[in-house]
Amino acid sequence: MTELIERIHQIELGNLSQFIHLCEQLDLPYFMMGGSLLGTVRHQGFIPWDDDVDVGMLRADYDRLLAAAPALLADTHYFLQTPASDENYGLSYAKLLDRNTYIEEKNNVNSARKGIFIDIFPLDRISDDPNQQREQMAKFQLLNTRLLFQLRYHLVDTPLRKFQSGLNSDQLADARSLKAERQAVMTQYESNTTLPRVKNLASQYAYAKETFTVAELTDLTPLPFEQLTVQVPANYASILTRMYGDYMTLPPANQRTEKHLEKVIMDNQVFTD
Repeated sequence: MTELIERIHQIELGNLSQFIHLCEQLDLPYFMMGGSLLGTVRHQGFIPWDDDVDVGMLRADYDRLLAAAPALLADTHYFLQTPASDENYGLSYAKLLDRNTYIEEKNNVNSARKGIFIDIFPLDRISDDPNQQREQMAKFQLLNTRLLFQLRYHLVDTPLRKFQSGLNSDQLADARSLKAERQAVMTQYESNTTLPRVKNLASQYAYAKETFTVAELTDLTPLPFEQLTVQVPANYASILTRMYGDYMTLPPANQRTEKHLEKVIMDNQVFTD
Protein backbone atom coordinates (compact mmCIF):
# COMPACT_ATOMS: atom_id res chain seq x y z
CA MET A 1 0.00 0.00 0.00
CA THR A 2 1.38 3.42 -0.95
CA GLU A 3 1.73 6.32 1.47
CA LEU A 4 -0.86 8.19 -0.61
CA ILE A 5 -3.46 5.45 -0.22
CA GLU A 6 -2.81 5.18 3.52
CA ARG A 7 -3.35 8.91 4.00
CA ILE A 8 -6.47 8.91 1.84
CA HIS A 9 -7.90 6.04 3.87
CA GLN A 10 -7.37 7.88 7.15
CA ILE A 11 -9.17 11.00 5.90
CA GLU A 12 -11.98 8.93 4.36
CA LEU A 13 -12.50 7.19 7.69
CA GLY A 14 -13.13 10.62 9.17
CA ASN A 15 -15.60 11.42 6.38
CA LEU A 16 -17.37 8.11 6.89
CA SER A 17 -17.52 8.59 10.65
CA GLN A 18 -19.05 12.05 10.14
CA PHE A 19 -21.57 10.62 7.66
CA ILE A 20 -22.58 7.87 10.10
CA HIS A 21 -22.96 10.47 12.85
CA LEU A 22 -25.28 12.52 10.60
CA CYS A 23 -27.39 9.45 9.84
CA GLU A 24 -27.64 8.61 13.54
CA GLN A 25 -28.63 12.19 14.41
CA LEU A 26 -31.36 12.11 11.74
CA ASP A 27 -32.34 8.46 12.30
CA LEU A 28 -31.64 7.63 8.64
CA PRO A 29 -30.65 4.18 7.38
CA TYR A 30 -27.75 3.81 4.93
CA PHE A 31 -25.71 0.91 3.55
CA MET A 32 -22.25 0.27 2.14
CA MET A 33 -22.19 -0.22 -1.63
CA GLY A 34 -20.00 -1.58 -4.42
CA GLY A 35 -16.32 -1.92 -3.60
CA SER A 36 -16.93 -0.58 -0.10
CA LEU A 37 -19.42 -3.37 0.58
CA LEU A 38 -16.89 -5.84 -0.81
CA GLY A 39 -14.16 -4.35 1.38
CA THR A 40 -16.37 -4.53 4.46
CA VAL A 41 -17.08 -8.23 3.94
CA ARG A 42 -13.74 -9.43 2.57
CA HIS A 43 -11.28 -7.12 4.38
CA GLN A 44 -13.30 -5.78 7.34
CA GLY A 45 -12.45 -2.34 5.97
CA PHE A 46 -10.90 -0.84 2.88
CA ILE A 47 -9.86 -2.91 -0.08
CA PRO A 48 -6.15 -2.16 0.44
CA TRP A 49 -5.58 -0.73 -3.04
CA ASP A 50 -8.93 1.06 -3.36
CA ASP A 51 -9.12 4.81 -2.80
CA ASP A 52 -12.81 5.60 -2.40
CA VAL A 53 -15.83 4.92 -0.19
CA ASP A 54 -19.34 4.36 -1.55
CA VAL A 55 -22.49 4.47 0.57
CA GLY A 56 -26.11 4.40 -0.52
CA MET A 57 -29.50 5.53 0.74
CA LEU A 58 -33.04 5.08 -0.47
CA ARG A 59 -34.23 8.28 -2.16
CA ALA A 60 -36.51 9.51 0.63
CA ASP A 61 -33.75 9.11 3.22
CA TYR A 62 -31.19 10.68 0.88
CA ASP A 63 -33.41 13.73 0.37
CA ARG A 64 -33.83 14.12 4.12
CA LEU A 65 -30.05 14.00 4.56
CA LEU A 66 -29.51 16.68 1.89
CA ALA A 67 -32.09 18.94 3.51
CA ALA A 68 -30.81 18.66 7.09
CA ALA A 69 -27.05 18.06 6.82
CA PRO A 70 -25.81 21.55 5.82
CA ALA A 71 -26.98 23.07 9.11
CA LEU A 72 -25.50 20.17 11.09
CA LEU A 73 -22.17 20.54 9.27
CA ALA A 74 -21.97 24.32 9.64
CA ASP A 75 -19.35 24.28 12.40
CA THR A 76 -17.30 21.40 10.97
CA HIS A 77 -14.63 21.11 8.28
CA TYR A 78 -16.95 18.98 6.13
CA PHE A 79 -18.95 20.11 3.09
CA LEU A 80 -21.88 18.23 1.58
CA GLN A 81 -21.35 18.68 -2.15
CA THR A 82 -24.50 18.32 -4.23
CA PRO A 83 -25.75 19.68 -7.55
CA ALA A 84 -27.46 22.43 -5.52
CA SER A 85 -24.68 23.32 -3.05
CA ASP A 86 -21.93 23.63 -5.69
CA GLU A 87 -22.97 25.28 -8.95
CA ASN A 88 -19.96 23.82 -10.79
CA TYR A 89 -20.65 20.26 -9.60
CA GLY A 90 -22.16 18.11 -12.33
CA LEU A 91 -22.61 14.64 -10.86
CA SER A 92 -26.01 13.24 -9.91
CA TYR A 93 -25.12 12.14 -6.37
CA ALA A 94 -23.64 13.75 -3.27
CA LYS A 95 -20.13 13.77 -1.88
CA LEU A 96 -19.07 14.53 1.68
CA LEU A 97 -15.80 16.50 1.38
CA ASP A 98 -13.09 17.18 3.92
CA ARG A 99 -12.48 20.91 3.37
CA ASN A 100 -9.01 20.68 4.97
CA THR A 101 -7.75 18.71 1.97
CA TYR A 102 -7.37 19.25 -1.77
CA ILE A 103 -7.30 16.55 -4.44
CA GLU A 104 -6.72 16.02 -8.12
CA GLU A 105 -8.60 13.11 -9.68
CA LYS A 106 -7.56 10.93 -12.57
CA ASN A 107 -9.40 11.64 -15.83
CA ASN A 108 -11.70 14.15 -14.15
CA VAL A 109 -10.84 17.83 -14.63
CA ASN A 110 -13.51 20.33 -13.57
CA SER A 111 -14.15 23.48 -11.52
CA ALA A 112 -16.18 21.89 -8.70
CA ARG A 113 -14.89 22.06 -5.11
CA LYS A 114 -12.13 19.58 -4.36
CA GLY A 115 -11.34 17.58 -1.24
CA ILE A 116 -11.01 13.98 -0.12
CA PHE A 117 -14.54 12.63 -0.25
CA ILE A 118 -16.93 9.75 0.13
CA ASP A 119 -19.70 9.18 -2.42
CA ILE A 120 -23.33 9.10 -1.28
CA PHE A 121 -25.66 7.53 -3.87
CA PRO A 122 -29.46 7.79 -3.97
CA LEU A 123 -31.33 4.61 -4.91
CA ASP A 124 -34.40 5.37 -7.03
CA ARG A 125 -37.43 3.25 -7.83
CA ILE A 126 -37.49 1.85 -11.34
CA SER A 127 -40.24 0.49 -13.56
CA ASP A 128 -40.85 -3.24 -13.94
CA ASP A 129 -41.11 -2.73 -17.70
CA PRO A 130 -37.72 -3.30 -19.42
CA ASN A 131 -38.63 -0.81 -22.16
CA GLN A 132 -39.33 1.89 -19.59
CA GLN A 133 -36.10 0.99 -17.81
CA ARG A 134 -34.13 1.48 -21.03
CA GLU A 135 -35.95 4.73 -21.77
CA GLN A 136 -35.25 6.13 -18.30
CA MET A 137 -31.59 5.14 -18.47
CA ALA A 138 -31.13 6.65 -21.92
CA LYS A 139 -32.67 9.96 -20.82
CA PHE A 140 -30.56 10.01 -17.66
CA GLN A 141 -27.34 9.34 -19.56
CA LEU A 142 -28.11 11.96 -22.19
CA LEU A 143 -28.86 14.65 -19.60
CA ASN A 144 -25.84 13.64 -17.57
CA THR A 145 -23.56 13.95 -20.61
CA ARG A 146 -25.03 17.33 -21.57
CA LEU A 147 -24.58 18.61 -18.04
CA LEU A 148 -20.96 17.50 -17.74
CA PHE A 149 -20.26 19.17 -21.07
CA GLN A 150 -22.04 22.35 -19.93
CA LEU A 151 -19.95 22.45 -16.73
CA ARG A 152 -16.73 21.78 -18.65
CA TYR A 153 -15.81 18.40 -17.23
CA HIS A 154 -12.78 17.03 -19.10
CA LEU A 155 -10.65 13.88 -19.07
CA VAL A 156 -7.38 15.82 -19.23
CA ASP A 157 -6.23 19.30 -18.28
CA THR A 158 -4.86 21.68 -20.90
CA PRO A 159 -2.78 24.88 -20.64
CA LEU A 160 -5.65 26.82 -22.22
CA ARG A 161 -8.08 25.86 -19.46
CA LYS A 162 -6.49 28.22 -16.92
CA PHE A 163 -7.19 31.15 -19.23
CA GLN A 164 -10.91 30.36 -19.47
CA SER A 165 -13.28 32.62 -17.59
CA GLY A 166 -15.85 31.05 -15.30
CA LEU A 167 -19.33 30.24 -16.49
CA ASN A 168 -21.59 33.26 -16.84
CA SER A 169 -25.04 33.56 -15.28
CA ASP A 170 -26.85 32.28 -18.37
CA GLN A 171 -24.60 29.22 -18.59
CA LEU A 172 -25.12 28.47 -14.90
CA ALA A 173 -28.88 28.88 -15.33
CA ASP A 174 -28.79 26.38 -18.20
CA ALA A 175 -26.87 23.98 -15.95
CA ARG A 176 -29.48 24.35 -13.20
CA SER A 177 -32.22 23.53 -15.69
CA LEU A 178 -30.37 20.40 -16.81
CA LYS A 179 -29.88 19.36 -13.19
CA ALA A 180 -33.60 19.74 -12.50
CA GLU A 181 -34.50 17.79 -15.63
CA ARG A 182 -32.08 14.98 -14.73
CA GLN A 183 -33.47 14.85 -11.19
CA ALA A 184 -37.00 14.53 -12.57
CA VAL A 185 -35.93 11.59 -14.73
CA MET A 186 -34.21 9.89 -11.79
CA THR A 187 -37.27 10.22 -9.54
CA GLN A 188 -40.04 9.70 -12.10
CA TYR A 189 -41.20 6.42 -10.53
CA GLU A 190 -40.59 7.37 -6.91
CA SER A 191 -44.25 8.02 -6.07
CA ASN A 192 -45.26 4.49 -7.09
CA THR A 193 -44.49 2.68 -3.85
CA THR A 194 -45.80 -0.62 -5.22
CA LEU A 195 -42.70 -0.94 -7.44
CA PRO A 196 -40.42 -3.42 -5.66
CA ARG A 197 -37.01 -2.47 -7.06
CA VAL A 198 -34.61 0.45 -6.88
CA LYS A 199 -31.43 1.26 -8.74
CA ASN A 200 -28.29 3.33 -8.44
CA LEU A 201 -28.75 5.12 -11.75
CA ALA A 202 -25.24 6.60 -11.53
CA SER A 203 -23.68 3.14 -11.23
CA GLN A 204 -20.61 2.27 -13.28
CA TYR A 205 -21.63 -1.39 -13.26
CA ALA A 206 -23.91 -3.20 -15.71
CA TYR A 207 -27.58 -2.30 -15.24
CA ALA A 208 -28.68 -5.31 -13.18
CA LYS A 209 -25.68 -5.36 -10.85
CA GLU A 210 -26.74 -2.38 -8.76
CA THR A 211 -30.47 -3.01 -9.02
CA PHE A 212 -31.95 -4.16 -5.72
CA THR A 213 -35.28 -4.96 -4.15
CA VAL A 214 -36.39 -2.48 -1.51
CA ALA A 215 -36.50 -5.43 0.89
CA GLU A 216 -32.78 -6.07 0.31
CA LEU A 217 -31.90 -2.53 1.30
CA THR A 218 -34.14 -2.25 4.34
CA ASP A 219 -32.93 -5.45 6.04
CA LEU A 220 -29.56 -4.24 7.34
CA THR A 221 -26.94 -5.65 9.67
CA PRO A 222 -23.82 -4.14 11.31
CA LEU A 223 -20.30 -5.20 10.34
CA PRO A 224 -16.86 -3.84 11.25
CA PHE A 225 -15.10 -1.47 8.86
CA GLU A 226 -11.62 -0.68 10.18
CA GLN A 227 -12.32 0.82 13.64
CA LEU A 228 -15.90 1.78 12.71
CA THR A 229 -19.14 -0.22 12.59
CA VAL A 230 -21.15 0.19 9.39
CA GLN A 231 -24.50 -0.98 8.06
CA VAL A 232 -24.68 -3.47 5.18
CA PRO A 233 -27.55 -5.39 3.59
CA ALA A 234 -28.08 -8.63 5.51
CA ASN A 235 -28.24 -10.39 2.13
CA TYR A 236 -24.74 -9.15 1.25
CA ALA A 237 -23.50 -12.56 0.05
CA SER A 238 -26.12 -12.71 -2.69
CA ILE A 239 -25.52 -9.09 -3.67
CA LEU A 240 -21.75 -9.50 -3.86
CA THR A 241 -22.06 -12.75 -5.83
CA ARG A 242 -24.31 -10.95 -8.30
CA MET A 243 -21.79 -8.15 -8.65
CA TYR A 244 -18.45 -9.93 -8.53
CA GLY A 245 -18.98 -13.69 -8.75
CA ASP A 246 -16.49 -15.38 -6.39
CA TYR A 247 -16.09 -12.23 -4.35
CA MET A 248 -13.80 -13.67 -1.65
CA THR A 249 -11.04 -14.42 -4.17
CA LEU A 250 -8.56 -11.60 -4.65
CA PRO A 251 -8.02 -10.27 -8.18
CA PRO A 252 -4.65 -10.78 -9.93
CA ALA A 253 -1.88 -8.56 -8.59
CA ASN A 254 -1.80 -6.46 -11.77
CA GLN A 255 -5.44 -5.44 -11.20
CA ARG A 256 -4.89 -4.19 -7.64
CA THR A 257 -4.56 -0.52 -8.48
CA GLU A 258 -6.20 2.64 -7.15
CA LYS A 259 -8.74 4.23 -9.47
CA HIS A 260 -9.46 7.81 -8.59
CA LEU A 261 -6.96 10.12 -6.90
CA GLU A 262 -3.47 11.00 -8.06
CA LYS A 263 -2.58 14.04 -5.94
CA VAL A 264 -3.55 15.05 -2.42
CA ILE A 265 -2.67 18.21 -0.50
CA MET A 266 -3.08 18.01 3.26
CA ASP A 267 -1.16 19.29 6.30
CA ASN A 268 0.59 21.72 3.91
CA GLN A 269 2.19 18.79 2.09
CA VAL A 270 1.70 17.33 -1.39
CA PHE A 271 1.35 13.56 -1.77
CA THR A 272 1.33 11.70 -5.09
CA ASP A 273 1.75 8.12 -6.26
